[in-house]
Amino acid sequence: MIAHCFVRLIKQHYQDLEISRVLTRRPINSFTDFPLTDRLTNSIDQLIDSADLIVECSGDVFHGTEVIERAFEAGLPVITINAELQVTTGSYLAGKGFITEAEGDQPGSLAALHEEALMMGFKPLVYGNMKGYLNHDPSPEDMAYWSKRQGISIDQTTSFTDGTKVQIEQVIVGNGLGATITKQGLEGLASTNLTETGNLLGMMAERLGHPFVDYVIPSGYPAGGVFMVCRHDDSQRSAIEYFKLGPGPYYTLVRPFHLCSLEVGKTVRRVLNGGGVLLNNSTEPTLGVGAIAKRAMRAGELIERGIGGFQFRGEAIKLDQNPDHVPIGLLRKTALKRAVEPGQLITFDDVDILPSRALEIVLQQRAERVAAVSHSLETSPTGSVGMMVMGG
Repeated sequence: MIAHCFVRLIKQHYQDLEISRVLTRRPINSFTDFPLTDRLTNSIDQLIDSADLIVECSGDVFHGTEVIERAFEAGLPVITINAELQVTTGSYLAGKGFITEAEGDQPGSLAALHEEALMMGFKPLVYGNMKGYLNHDPSPEDMAYWSKRQGISIDQTTSFTDGTKVQIEQVIVGNGLGATITKQGLEGLASTNLTETGNLLGMMAERLGHPFVDYVIPSGYPAGGVFMVCRHDDSQRSAIEYFKLGPGPYYTLVRPFHLCSLEVGKTVRRVLNGGGVLLNNSTEPTLGVGAIAKRAMRAGELIERGIGGFQFRGEAIKLDQNPDHVPIGLLRKTALKRAVEPGQLITFDDVDILPSRALEIVLQQRAERVAAVSHSLETSPTGSVGMMVMGG
């Protein structure tokens, strides 16, 4: 859907730009409704040789990683609409070439709102997403129904419904904009009034002493947008109240829409005009997305997919507290080595993972984090330790 809509947008509204090639792994003669069938190719070389910039919207961690590495070898910048890839291999890729998430999906929309807020003098406290519906363990039958009704795949429908997608989106925002999380899996507050919820989140951020990412589940007002909770200078307080953002000290800035493929053209324009990265997973991430078992599973059970499957869902985690977790983006066509229980965070000891370039990257980054922690401990100065013994 993203590719179809983006191609139509460029054809009809960007007369100075051209879609040179569209890479697909499907047989080209199987397409009946694609708007540019003459540009379809199964060759990565043809894609790269004819392009000044690559837009990657496969939704596939493994394939997307391979294509982006090839694009970097050719010196091409890459725009993604693939947060799943960003939180799995994106930090490694960010150190190898130009990669940015596009405006339009929630992470890119939050990054754009962040830039606007900073230019207006606001100090960000909370980066918020809005989620219209949440069911941690939806049934295959319900997902098949909603997939058909919405015109998107079952795995996409499932990852949206069980919360995996919003966790992924907020992790890339946290890593890219230097924010943290308050707890594993985020707060996910129910909200009937976004201003009041924003005030509560703002107080939480100030108690925490650091900006954080989260989401709300609205009731009584539309979902589908993004928001930020901010502070501003006290000297601007009366003016901001006059501007209808309330008396402060917390101000909730709302972008009430994100139009996915219709906004990608803005990021294409930004990059071609020499603009910098809008958002990526950073080269020094602090957050990841782990896989949480939805039900009890036996050793040897096959895993078709992690993201958008019916065995696992994703939760935001802190990397330093979960060094052995398996990123949910790596779980595809593999098997459990031992039984797991509902709610269990999956580690590398729990699962066999087929070799892939994505796995190599994740293991390399994991080893580098462990080495960095070890080096930090070895070089820390020895200090005195005080103890208080009750009754002593």
